[in-house]
Amino acid sequence: MTERQPAEGKREKDRPWLMRTYAGHSTAEASNELYRRNLAKGQTGLSVAFDLPTQTGYDSDHILARGEVGRVGVPIAHLGDMRRLFQDIPLEQMNTSMTINATAMWLLALYQVVAEEQGADITKLQGTTQNDIVKEYLSRGTHVFPPGPSLRLTTDMIAYTVSHIPKWNPINICSYHLQEAGATPVQEIAYAMSTAIAVLDAVRDSGQVPAEKFGDVVARISFFVNAGVRFIEEMCKMRAFGRIWEKVTLERYGIENPKQRRFRYGVQVNSLGLTEAQPENNVQRIVLEMLAVTLSKDARARAVQLPAWNEALGLPRPWDQQWSLRIQQVLAHESDLLEYEDIFEGSHVIEAKVEKLVEESLAEIERIQEMGGAMAAVESGYLKSQLVSSHAERRARIESGQEKIIGVNIFETTEPNPLTADLDTAIQTVDPAVEARVIAGLEHWRDTRYQPPFNHPRPCKALEKLKEAAKGTDNLMEATLECARAGVTTGEWAGALREVFGEFRAPTGVSSAPVAIPAEEGSALSQVRRKVDLTAQDMGVGKLRFLVGKPGLDGHSNGAEQIAVRARDAGFEVVYQGIRLTPEQITDAALAEDVHAVGLSILSGSHAQLVPDVLERLRVAGATDIPVIAGGIIPNGDAEQLRAAGVAAVFTPKDFDITGIIGRIVDEIRKANKLDPLEVPA
Repeated sequence: MTERQPAEGKREKDRPWLMRTYAGHSTAEASNELYRRNLAKGQTGLSVAFDLPTQTGYDSDHILARGEVGRVGVPIAHLGDMRRLFQDIPLEQMNTSMTINATAMWLLALYQVVAEEQGADITKLQGTTQNDIVKEYLSRGTHVFPPGPSLRLTTDMIAYTVSHIPKWNPINICSYHLQEAGATPVQEIAYAMSTAIAVLDAVRDSGQVPAEKFGDVVARISFFVNAGVRFIEEMCKMRAFGRIWEKVTLERYGIENPKQRRFRYGVQVNSLGLTEAQPENNVQRIVLEMLAVTLSKDARARAVQLPAWNEALGLPRPWDQQWSLRIQQVLAHESDLLEYEDIFEGSHVIEAKVEKLVEESLAEIERIQEMGGAMAAVESGYLKSQLVSSHAERRARIESGQEKIIGVNIFETTEPNPLTADLDTAIQTVDPAVEARVIAGLEHWRDTRYQPPFNHPRPCKALEKLKEAAKGTDNLMEATLECARAGVTTGEWAGALREVFGEFRAPTGVSSAPVAIPAEEGSALSQVRRKVDLTAQDMGVGKLRFLVGKPGLDGHSNGAEQIAVRARDAGFEVVYQGIRLTPEQITDAALAEDVHAVGLSILSGSHAQLVPDVLERLRVAGATDIPVIAGGIIPNGDAEQLRAAGVAAVFTPKDFDITGIIGRIVDEIRKANKLDPLEVPA
């Protein structure tokens, strides 16, 4: 045997992508401990999750924050919280991603001030603020201000960072949530690119950045995308993204430097496709989704974060997050992936798919430009209605079995799962006492912020300067930094801007969404329509009325929208006012509209407090004949408690048959009104 010789001119192995874990919960202290533990395990970048009050510009003691504090991320109300979040973590050496949008300028200001206090050179700070408000209007729901002022905040941040924090990515245009809201690959590319065009046009037209430095602006634009389980299609999507970005930056903005035109993206692989049923299958889904954004060198992500296998059940534990990190590390360090050039180069199959995606995406981008651009398409409701429609079509394919999901609509039988044998220990829980502790800490901060050892100046002067800047045309970053140094709170900063800019309620897309499933004779939907009509007749009303409510700050409205659309198609008159409502507002609407059922959708974990509140308010109003239905990521134990409190039915992600859910709601209306069960022959 001849001894194996090393390959001639063997190329150097590529550096792995940044490996992140999206994390943050409970308190700044608890999250700081988690970050330091993850860094010790080999994580190479921090990815900060903020709680919903922080994301939507409310302090922890605001009425809308009830039940939401520390649930889906860390509460950061002021400079003291930010100090504790990054204690003993040298920010000058970190690459920190902050998933923050409406309040991005505020969180970046707090981050910069903490870095300055650590003695860091802020020109060396590296990281990203997501800062993509368009997808908040369309899918995630943590918007605060109207499109115009929101675009100004983004523009001011970009102009500031290019001059003062040149290594920072001030915006991370995020198509991730668009896919979760039902976007096809073409819609995901087109809407993200249209957002980028709107932002770059606004920066260019603001006059804050000299023409010769505009290439630096383009170079700092990054993208954050979603990768689903159809990994060939997803990989082609990323190649198409890169080609379109090359075309837009060269032809529209005249950027000559190819390095500045490089398409830079990070990815969180798809959480929408993770199933509550047979959740162990989520591990292979996550691996396939990761391959979509790593296999092709020419379209490889710069940073990857993976969800945990049990996210459809509840909040992952540190061990679950470690498992996801190890998945990345095995691919990067044990496989030979990083030793080769692009393995898809020259594939006619891949090339044909990419070309088709490019062609269709450019056509949709042109359609949006003809409407006046992304912001106009948001305000008109066009983008939202397109997403609601795409999502409804996807749901219909799943319900019909055309789109197969293992463990959900095919191969549903399973052995007992040892990973979930004790569900209470299979997910992380947030101690309800955390909220009280955070609020107490906030009150103490407000009372003592201008006393030793901090001696912050009185915040009112800084807030007045912020409002004056907002009324004029000055860049808002300097006034925001002054607020941060003065000990202003998140709610105070956002409240000052709310006074000047107002607030915005985004279009829901429900009324304009087309029918996804025709009610053909003999179909499941036609049977439910018959039940709805007969029940309305029995009750002596023209139409059954159903209120779909989103209490609290949870902006994940996809499920609520799909229930609302299907209820409408089944013959209900649907009352849906969008997101971010108090239990009091929902109850008042239910009584004013004289509805026959209330459906509450919550994915953030605040169901334990907010759903019983609605029940109690209906009882006090004497409306005990209105059944309340709850839906969302609700652990079994919580579901039992909700039913014991009087909730008529609880639905979770495993209940994928939306038409069947609507039928159950009709049954609950009949039961609440003491009508006999209705048997509609199949």
